[in-house]
Amino acid sequence: MTKTTRSLLVMAAAALLAGTMSFAQSAGEATYKAKCASCHGAAGTPNPGMAKAMGIKPFSDPDVKKLTAAEMITATTDGKGKMPAFKGKLTDAEIKDVVSYLRTLK
Repeated sequence: MTKTTRSLLVMAAAALLAGTMSFAQSAGEATYKAKCASCHGAAGTPNPGMAKAMGIKPFSDPDVKKLTAAEMITATTDGKGKMPAFKGKLTDAEIKDVVSYLRTLK
């Protein structure tokens, strides 16, 4: 095999691998990043200023961890405290996907 052919094969494999990796993000993760991360932080831990100003707890907080999926769905749908309601902004399926993703954060 020539160097050029080998190089082309390696580049094609890298492109295919990169393409499949971009689809690895779940729908819930994508929605979270688009709609929630600006307040709640990319990994579920808000920056200290935002947490204090808005009263946001990290998802690793024991009070948040003990919430059921149904309670989290209700809080997301109807809003809670300073968090706005997402009813009408996100579908029920999107909210469920986000909550499922949230429960994977540590």
